[in-house]
Amino acid sequence: MTESASENGGAPIRSSELLGFPPEARVLIVNCDDFGMTEAINAAVIASIENGIARSCSLMVPCPAAPQAMEWLRRRPEISFGVHLTLVCEAPRHLWGPMAAKEKVPSLLDPAGELFAPTPEGRAELLARARLEEVEREFRAQIDAVDAAGLAPTHLDFHCLADGGRDDVLDLTVALAAEYGLAVRVWLGPARRKMRESGLPVVDNDFLDSFALDIDGKNDRYARLLRDLRPGLTEWAVHPSTGGAEAAAVDGGWQVRRTDYEFLTSPQAGELLRQEGVQVIDYRSLQRAWRR
Repeated sequence: MTESASENGGAPIRSSELLGFPPEARVLIVNCDDFGMTEAINAAVIASIENGIARSCSLMVPCPAAPQAMEWLRRRPEISFGVHLTLVCEAPRHLWGPMAAKEKVPSLLDPAGELFAPTPEGRAELLARARLEEVEREFRAQIDAVDAAGLAPTHLDFHCLADGGRDDVLDLTVALAAEYGLAVRVWLGPARRKMRESGLPVVDNDFLDSFALDIDGKNDRYARLLRDLRPGLTEWAVHPSTGGAEAAAVDGGWQVRRTDYEFLTSPQAGELLRQEGVQVIDYRSLQRAWRR
């Protein structure tokens, strides 16, 4: 990877250094994804930020509980949040659709006229069919809905499509971020290299999606990850929910979410951060750097 060399030895400058941290600092973004999907998720996201170790979240604008989430964000302007760009729907009993009129984005819809499910097959068909101009139309509709609500996001990221799923979708998103003054979550190797070559900070270390962790022993696994955190910028995409009957009825991943919530709001998590000297940040620092 071609990056600028640091002044003290020629090693590549980490993204954390671009954000103003010392070379050996361990810097962590703990971002709560899927804000707006359900009321149980909304409650857990706010609690994980206000009473736990999370520092930012990502809003799913098309989802049924998004109006509640946006109202809560209006009351909490101190919370850093991104737009969780959403082209799929994994909740057949809790459907959501595009923000743009369906007739304006037909290539984003399955044969039944709904958003594709984020199964491997569904994602593959979506990415094979999606016309870039319709992706842009839908992304703008989601970002503009947040703006119309009087809210100011800090970044863009993707729901169930790593780095957008296609190079042209990621390039589009980076261009939209520049237009709207936002950062972008980028974490796969090729795109990370491309962003760093442009001088833009992205994660230095492996990205964590909490759905990749086993439910059993999750607290211990999180503790080990904190203790083993490497210098540089790391991001965890976590998915808290308070659980309960409503969540179980509409969300097949509710147990993953409930165990995330339990760790994020536990005294153990905060104590580990203090013991390890890990600095948790939100996306505002990245947004400032991307704007430059």
